[in-house]
Amino acid sequence: MEIVELKQEHFEKVKDLLVDLQEFVISIDKYNLNIISNDYREKYFEFMQNDCKKNQGKVFIAIQENNILGMVTGFVQEYDERDRLDYSCPKKGIVAELIVDKNNRANGVGSELLNHIEVYFKSINCEFVQIDVFAYNENAKKFYYKNGYEDRMITLFKQI
Repeated sequence: MEIVELKQEHFEKVKDLLVDLQEFVISIDKYNLNIISNDYREKYFEFMQNDCKKNQGKVFIAIQENNILGMVTGFVQEYDERDRLDYSCPKKGIVAELIVDKNNRANGVGSELLNHIEVYFKSINCEFVQIDVFAYNENAKKFYYKNGYEDRMITLFKQI
């Protein structure tokens, strides 16, 4: 397996991975709030690329024998004046997406991708890495805890 930066030849498979993840999130969303709009595939990919371009971001692909096994996207946190009122605003990398193809899970692909984006963040002097995880995704939470991540903020939610 090799980890490489996203190239145009990977775009369609990466879009497939993004859709697969969103479909999974929809399947575990007990409030049924997550959706896939008609233009999700193209627009979400475009937003992801723009976040990377504007904020020192990268998209890395795990590839083996021309098969894409997974992807990770990360960029540097932007802060505004309001943030600076009550937060020290360290340089922080945000892992926006980490997706492993369902046929390649539990083979170390996710850990390799996570490590690769962490090394990138260190190379540009980030002090922290942040990942938001859908609360109902127990496997993802276990994975991140196993890789040294811990809870910092927890969002509470109630239907009224």
